[in-house]
Amino acid sequence: MSVDPFTLEIIKNGLVVANEEMFQAFARTAKSPVIYEVLDFAVGMTDSRGNMIAQAPGVPAFSGVLDFAAKEVLEKWGSDLHPGDVIVSNVPYESGTHLNDVTLALPIFYKDELIGMILNKGHWTEVGGMAFGSWNPNATEIYQEGIQLPCVKLYKEGKPNRDVIDIILENSRLPEYTLGDMEAQVASMKVAEKRVQTLIEKYSVDNILLAMKKLLEDGEKYARLKLKELPKGEFEAEDYIDSSIAGTEEPVYVRAKITITDEEFIVNFTGSAEQVMSPINSPYPATVSGVREVYMALTDPHAYPNGGFFSPLKVIAPKGSIFHPIKPAPTSTDWEAIAFATDLVWKALAPHVPDKLTAGHFLSIIATIVGGINDRTGEPFAIVEPQPGGWGAGYNMDGTSGLVACGDGETYIASSEVYERNFPILVERYMLNVEDGVGHGKHRGGFGVIREYRILNSQVLVTIQVGRHDFPPWGVNGGLPGPGNRVIVYRDGKGEEIRRISAEVLKKGDLISIRTSGGGGWGDPLDRDPKLVLEDYRNELISLEVAKKVYGVVIDPEQMEVDWEKTESLRKKRRQC
Repeated sequence: MSVDPFTLEIIKNGLVVANEEMFQAFARTAKSPVIYEVLDFAVGMTDSRGNMIAQAPGVPAFSGVLDFAAKEVLEKWGSDLHPGDVIVSNVPYESGTHLNDVTLALPIFYKDELIGMILNKGHWTEVGGMAFGSWNPNATEIYQEGIQLPCVKLYKEGKPNRDVIDIILENSRLPEYTLGDMEAQVASMKVAEKRVQTLIEKYSVDNILLAMKKLLEDGEKYARLKLKELPKGEFEAEDYIDSSIAGTEEPVYVRAKITITDEEFIVNFTGSAEQVMSPINSPYPATVSGVREVYMALTDPHAYPNGGFFSPLKVIAPKGSIFHPIKPAPTSTDWEAIAFATDLVWKALAPHVPDKLTAGHFLSIIATIVGGINDRTGEPFAIVEPQPGGWGAGYNMDGTSGLVACGDGETYIASSEVYERNFPILVERYMLNVEDGVGHGKHRGGFGVIREYRILNSQVLVTIQVGRHDFPPWGVNGGLPGPGNRVIVYRDGKGEEIRRISAEVLKKGDLISIRTSGGGGWGDPLDRDPKLVLEDYRNELISLEVAKKVYGVVIDPEQMEVDWEKTESLRKKRRQC
């Protein structure tokens, strides 16, 4: 039997649409703003062996671990899976990220035959632990971070497992949010299941299974074609994670060696630091997911991301290291090390494939929790969100401003108006961070943002962690680094720069000022077109001093024009020096 190309395309797109419907259904019905506003989740579908077949665009750091979760379910439950079962899992080491990111898995059956798995991984706002919001920058072991759900049945043959659900809700500070998100997650998966069953009825189960097999085969063939276009050889990069967030005396050393052949893309993190007693550790599945992001950027960002396409990719990370921690290592702020798994490959290859990769970006999620009991309503509330920042310059363009970091991909920046309407805060400033600037170069980095929350409640609990401060976004080919990320907390009008705080009490009138970094520059700043420097000055992105001191461009502020004679003379002197 075989599937003709037209039917294959219809089935493939039918599976993708099933995932997209699941995605939209979850976003529309969830209880928490981190789901319905930020879209902090991902969905996908595997075959009966746990190979990724189709997915909708979601958080990249989540999307890349869904097949790990499917294989964990198959390994644990095997023949004991039944129609209507829903498995819940959040233990990070073999299949996840951190405890807040809860994966639900629903097996797809045709009669008595298991043909695949539907997965939905979403950020639950509260799963217990020692700090409100559950992720805790001060955690030293996973037991402090919340309830662990080790691949157990949430639903049995379509019926809720009340014992497990009661345990989950009893361990949440926001049980209504948790229950609402969980039920929305299950309902969205049933939408996808119904769409798959419709495809089976229309095209037969044999054709669906053949299509799944063909998709994997085609994905692998396409990946190997794209590998042939990449430079071959070994490429290396190293960096450091700030000691202040790693809980160590010295910065945490990380390195990667990338080997590219016509058949394989190997990333080896051997030599990176051991796991730390801080929650920045990246579980191995999350490390693989981080590498998959840049692998796709290098091969084809628009490729169909399935198990076949990723089959040439091999990721090596020794157990017990920061990229492959073992229990009881905490992981609640794992995005810090996940981001470096992506960034090291990026940094090593950017100079060699300038048409595909930019200079370094602000990298750290700067994830923020503001929550407590609303004085006005008496109800609990929680803001959980990533922050946007500046991306690096390319070889032929300036960097992009105000985007979320690479690991958060498809997430949105929540509406200030929604927050102000629903929660006791005021967004006092939300603007490009022209005060701290960018990495300058022939092409400059994009700008980060300044986002400030004024507290209007009697008190709130605040959790923030700030990475990429001591070791800022890197430049390429003489481009300058970005300024690094900063957060300042103002109490009684007095400002204090913080690096990590966990469930710290702020009171009415206090201010949180988040200042994300600009991206790194590309090329010598003295080679930047003076007209572009003038345009940045006109747009109030740089000062006269920066134009002259960094770019060697003299601007007449009254005429709003470049003084070409003085500029040429100044640049000539600078180059001679």
